[in-house]
Amino acid sequence: MSDRGAPEHGSAARPRSALVLHGPNLNLLGTREPSVYGTATLADIDASLVARGRELGLTVECAQSNHEGELIDRLHAARGVHGGVIINPGGYTHTSVAIHDAIRAIELPVIEVHLSNTSAREEFRRRSITGAACVGRVEGFGRDGYVMALEQLARMLLAPP
Repeated sequence: MSDRGAPEHGSAARPRSALVLHGPNLNLLGTREPSVYGTATLADIDASLVARGRELGLTVECAQSNHEGELIDRLHAARGVHGGVIINPGGYTHTSVAIHDAIRAIELPVIEVHLSNTSAREEFRRRSITGAACVGRVEGFGRDGYVMALEQLARMLLAPP
C-alpha cells in the first residue's frame, strides 16, 4: 500500500462497516481475461470479504456497477453509514475526475484496489486519477489485494482514537 497524499482520516466514532465498490466490467471476473484478472468470480471475492470482515469485527457491504454516476451515488451514500470504502474503479481509475472528487468529498478513508499490477501494464493504465484521492492503493496481488485492503481499513477504523 502506498500513501497517495490524501488527508488524514481519524477513527473516532466511525461505523464498524466497510463499503466495497467494484467498477465496470468486474462483474465478468472469472471469465474475463483470467490470465490477467484470475479465475475468482466477483461473488467469490465478495464472500471472502464478508467472511474476513466478520472475523475482523466489521460489517462488509459489496456492490458493483458499470456506471460512473452510480458509483458516485454509492460513495455519497456511504457517509454516516460506513466507516470507510474499498474501491476498484476499473477503467474509471484512469479517467474519472468525478470519482476522484467524490472520494475526497465524502471525507472517509478510501483504499483503491486493483487485481493486476497496473504499473506493469499499458501506459494508459499507469496513472490513477482516483488513487490520488485515496489514503492508499493495493495492486497486483489478485483477489488477496482486496483482503489486504480490508485488513488495513479495519486497523484504521478499529484503532483507538
